[in-house]
Amino acid sequence: MKEYTIGVIGALGAVGGQMRNLLADSSIDIGEVKMFERAELEGETAEFAGEEIPCEVATPDALSECDLATMSAGSDASKKLAPMAADAGCVIVDNSSQWRLDSEVPLVVPEVNPEDLDWHEGIVANPNCSTIQMVVALKPLHDRYKTNRVVVSTYQAVSGSGVDAIEELKKQTKDIGKGKEPTAEVYPHQIAFNALPHIDVFRDNGYTKEEMKMVHETHKIVGEELEVSPTAVRIPVYRSHAESVNVQTELQPDVGEVRDILADSPGVVVEDDPENNVYPLCTRAEGKDEVFVGRIRKDPTIENGLNFWVVADNLRKGAALNTVQIAETMVERDLV
Repeated sequence: MKEYTIGVIGALGAVGGQMRNLLADSSIDIGEVKMFERAELEGETAEFAGEEIPCEVATPDALSECDLATMSAGSDASKKLAPMAADAGCVIVDNSSQWRLDSEVPLVVPEVNPEDLDWHEGIVANPNCSTIQMVVALKPLHDRYKTNRVVVSTYQAVSGSGVDAIEELKKQTKDIGKGKEPTAEVYPHQIAFNALPHIDVFRDNGYTKEEMKMVHETHKIVGEELEVSPTAVRIPVYRSHAESVNVQTELQPDVGEVRDILADSPGVVVEDDPENNVYPLCTRAEGKDEVFVGRIRKDPTIENGLNFWVVADNLRKGAALNTVQIAETMVERDLV
């Protein structure tokens, strides 16, 4: 069996740390691992399977030693480094938004469209976190009932904005508890005890960039015939995104069959017993790999309508896990 040299670009970041842990437990036979960071962090160590590995700067020579590298270093870094790595013979699985809508770069969720990996040219893109969990639940239903339209409202954790947002939520909560006026720096308004219908910048059409990501990425992954109407909301939860999803299908969905289809779908856990207060929760999804689905019910206001609730850990399945699963799938399909 071939041993692979694997790189982690952005190794000391929050998602990079998750990638390191997941790679250490992955199905890939790793012979050597290399850690990459920006120049000012060169020499700092990143832990991998109990070993402290010094970080290097990503140069063509260093990247040429890797068969594959996962990357979470932001769009600007990816724009520069991903083509350089591909030219050096290293396949890049990138977690930024840089390549997601590039027509020559596959955008992949392994449970949904692994076949798109077959046409990669050295770069594979990892979708946005909110898109990933929705399409994992949506695709098996689309295959059975042919979904025409999706109306989705997301309830997204502050960790999607980074460490500073987590700290801001903590500080605001403490300040309010002490009767002090909270200050907002990461977000335009107080996030503690609040809900902000504003993630990323607003576009001319009145939707935010985050919302339009869900539209365009779903089209690329599932199909352009699927209409998507999104609203993205930031809520005062540290980790795990939740989504309320309403779909309309060509064929009439049966709720019992929907539960069975989802329960048999890879990467999905059905938690749907509301009479006993069983439904997906952000607190329970934290640290888990699966996408949790519940509150499955007919929409009586439209023909062939269905509602369900989806929750997943945005730092795992929404970022690092999906990236590592792409890498595993590429190795399995002998595409590296």
